[in-house]
Amino acid sequence: MIIFRNLDDIRDKLANAVVTIGNFDGVHLGHRAIFRRVREAAAELGGVSVAITFVPHPLRLLPSRKSLRLITPYGEKEGLIAASGIDYLVIIPFTGEFAAMSAPDFVSRVLVGRIGMKKLVIGYDYAFGRNREGNVALLQKLGGELGFDVEVLAPIGNGDNVYSSTRVREMIGAGEVKGVVSLLGRHFFLDGTVVHGHHRGKGLGFPTANLATENELIPKSGVYAVKVKIDDVLYDGACNIGANPTFGDEAISIEVFIFDYAGDLYGRRLRLLFVDRIRDEMKFPDAAALQQAIRADVARCREILRGATVIEYHEQPGKSDSADN
Repeated sequence: MIIFRNLDDIRDKLANAVVTIGNFDGVHLGHRAIFRRVREAAAELGGVSVAITFVPHPLRLLPSRKSLRLITPYGEKEGLIAASGIDYLVIIPFTGEFAAMSAPDFVSRVLVGRIGMKKLVIGYDYAFGRNREGNVALLQKLGGELGFDVEVLAPIGNGDNVYSSTRVREMIGAGEVKGVVSLLGRHFFLDGTVVHGHHRGKGLGFPTANLATENELIPKSGVYAVKVKIDDVLYDGACNIGANPTFGDEAISIEVFIFDYAGDLYGRRLRLLFVDRIRDEMKFPDAAALQQAIRADVARCREILRGATVIEYHEQPGKSDSADN
């Protein structure tokens, strides 16, 4: 996939470009269905598939009462879009000046004039441009004037549930990491670097790796069964997210006890793939009670993870990069 991080980097119009536009946070199953249709339409036209997104997320700039925690960091999103088989990713810096551009100007100057769009594929409820004026009716009118087709996709979902980044955020925020796989099409994961913590785990007999992550969206505090990816090898583990109330901490930490692993991990990159949530975070009367609870947590996680398969990403029919250990 070729990435343009600025519109000025596009020197020539792309050949028979089939375009979709969105924030694509999480790159969930709905996004991936759109990408598949864009690829198919591009093949039909003998052209290229193009995804357009914005940095920062528009809600970060526009007046809104919504607080937003991104499901995926920008770099991770780029990788997931690339894995979806898109030919070109156009990242438009979202500035106040750009936000003020009218939808007709965006279509004529950017989509047609700069990119060379021949077809636009959008979701049923998508709108863009100043005051969200770029709705389906306007796009179809402009398509007739400027020479491009508009394809509007029906709601994409599983039964009664429409795939939605908002719903994914809600589920992860509530700790529903097992159920969210049905929306994401993969297990939710956090990437991060192992840093020094309080070193209490070792004294309790369960040495933990303390993870510092760039991810904004963290699952609800509690104990989780996880797979831990270290240098492309998966290990089972138990992860605690929270403030360690037994010891009176205040800052939220992400600590993982990796089963059957010995080695120095400080400064190393890890990936935690969340399989299931086993309990809330609790305050125990003393370290001995906490140690007993951790022992039970580890046994429960081992039971959940025994034979469990995690999905990191798969797109093509019959192809899967799911893995277990």
